[in-house]
Amino acid sequence: MTITLETVQSAARVVRGRIHRTPLIPSASLSRMTGHDLWLKAENLQKTGCFKPRGALNRLSKLSAAERARGVLAASAGNHAQGLAFAAADARIPVTVVMPANAQPSKIAATRATGAEVILHGTVFDEALARALELRETTGKVFVHPCTDPDVVSGAGTIGLEILEDLPGVDAIVAPIGGGGLTSGLAVAVKEQPQGRRVRIFGVEPEGAPSMKRSLEAGRRVVLDSARSIADGMTGRAVFDETLEYARRYLDDVVLVSDEAILRAMTLMLTRCKMLAEGAGAGPVAAALEGLPALPPGSKVVAVVSGGNQDLDLLARWLSKGLPTA
Repeated sequence: MTITLETVQSAARVVRGRIHRTPLIPSASLSRMTGHDLWLKAENLQKTGCFKPRGALNRLSKLSAAERARGVLAASAGNHAQGLAFAAADARIPVTVVMPANAQPSKIAATRATGAEVILHGTVFDEALARALELRETTGKVFVHPCTDPDVVSGAGTIGLEILEDLPGVDAIVAPIGGGGLTSGLAVAVKEQPQGRRVRIFGVEPEGAPSMKRSLEAGRRVVLDSARSIADGMTGRAVFDETLEYARRYLDDVVLVSDEAILRAMTLMLTRCKMLAEGAGAGPVAAALEGLPALPPGSKVVAVVSGGNQDLDLLARWLSKGLPTA
């Protein structure tokens, strides 16, 4: 996987006019609570409710006519599936997605509603990915990896370009880590520009699935025995060698947050900002509320709200009955 400022800029040209240029929204309430000048990059307002169409549109633009006819294949906890199905719909490219059987029902339904074939397999993303790779060998479909495909990652990086253009003088950007694709693309887009070299970039993971944090500490890719969190978009047992390398080169730190902190951030964003964020999307706000390492008070901070595809029945259950314990 090779990501450069030029590949991200090329992706920006591909997706321009086909996605929303999502707003940067300041929050006085969250700024007071965090001690920083906090802004929200509202990718929850993106088409399909998450940032994923950026990479999917860029990747599908590179397909040959024969590849389009065969169709595409992916594994996803939900958002990559929706983004890919959305990107493929206008071009009538067939899409098959393998999702964990316990994926949020609303994400499964939304993916099917966009026209994709959904296969349920396993209980975590890693197991769905293994099944998708098996299907690639038997179906001949083009596999679109959510985290290591360079066109997908470059598309995600367009978020970084927009942040630098819309908020000059930003001091730090905080983004969730699932497989590491978003932080890889975003970090290259920011740090490879002269005005972005001073910007600190923090990745966020749940305490129950700290695969990037543990891998960076070990100096190698670590596969966790288990991964658990209410933030399904950040719940994998391992990141990838490619994204680990970009994290080593570009991330300033990886912050761990508890599910309790994530739920608190979701609640505050809903009540104070009138913004629905899923667990992964609220993770950066949770990290800012808990405290970002060695970041001076009053810093201008952007939290990337990566998605808002939260199942409302689940959210209501967590708020009324508490978080799951097993």
